[in-house]
Amino acid sequence: MPGRDFDALLALRPASTALLVVDMQHGFVDEGAAMEVPPAREAVPRIRTLIDAFRAKHRPVIFTEFVYSETAPLLIGAIHPEHRRAAPGAPRGFGVPSSSCHEDDPSVVTVDALKPRADELVVRKRWYDAFAGTPLDGALRARGVDTLVVTGTMTDICVLATVVGAFNREYRVTVVEDAVTTLWPEIHRATLDIVGRAYGRISTTKEVADVVGAW
Repeated sequence: MPGRDFDALLALRPASTALLVVDMQHGFVDEGAAMEVPPAREAVPRIRTLIDAFRAKHRPVIFTEFVYSETAPLLIGAIHPEHRRAAPGAPRGFGVPSSSCHEDDPSVVTVDALKPRADELVVRKRWYDAFAGTPLDGALRARGVDTLVVTGTMTDICVLATVVGAFNREYRVTVVEDAVTTLWPEIHRATLDIVGRAYGRISTTKEVADVVGAW
């Protein structure tokens, strides 16, 4: 595993760190949703703790929301039919069109417990990587951000893709291990191991909140 130099290089910086909340939407968090990630509900209080800490220090809090449309991209809708528009009255669930995070469906928005403020950026994305085809990179640079604290769901899909996207754009990344979630504990651990070896620091909610609180 990377050592002290790695940790020091990626340390959180008071003037240039932002919090990124990845895809904590009704379509993934709500009980009974076609693409439900039950552990995401357990992470909500921890993500809320970090949102409150960053807001208290007037540091940027940025949200991403995955948005599906029949217009583009097409491959995600083929792999995950749950995102495709459900026919009126048709059953919804895993493996069938369910309007999950569809652009016209209420499931597309961030859950109320983590609701963005009117002055906070919400980046709507069509791919797993929040940097792909979005204004995220420019928005971060305009805010003087070079360091990201990443939370949200899913650890092995949208979180990982976004972390790689951030790394490829020279951002210093910290992933909060108890504030990112997926469906499978073993894959969660393996993904964090990959991140910690090559892409960023792994930390906890308490560790990050303590550092931010001391700014």
